[in-house]
Amino acid sequence: MSENLFVLIVKYIRPSAEVEARRVEHREWLDVYYRQGRFLVSGPQVPRDGGIILAKGGTKADWEKIAQEDPFVTSGVAVYEVIEFEPVKRHGSLNLPDVPAVQ
Repeated sequence: MSENLFVLIVKYIRPSAEVEARRVEHREWLDVYYRQGRFLVSGPQVPRDGGIILAKGGTKADWEKIAQEDPFVTSGVAVYEVIEFEPVKRHGSLNLPDVPAVQ
């Protein structure tokens, strides 16, 4: 059985200039979880009114707590929604060994 994955949806709630002022801190925060192997991919939405992070490991409650530590949230420029899902298929290039790959 594979571990569940999480989609962290970031929604900006302040003007873009305020978001941009926190971007370096936000990316440093992201790097912590990339180094741990817990973030798989992230980036801004199009249009740029928020962002998406794909994460693995832990529980929904863990990710809700971690999201509250993002400098975007602590500075009041964004909020998060965390969605948990059970992966049942993956592309062969994505390293999730417990999930069957489709080549």
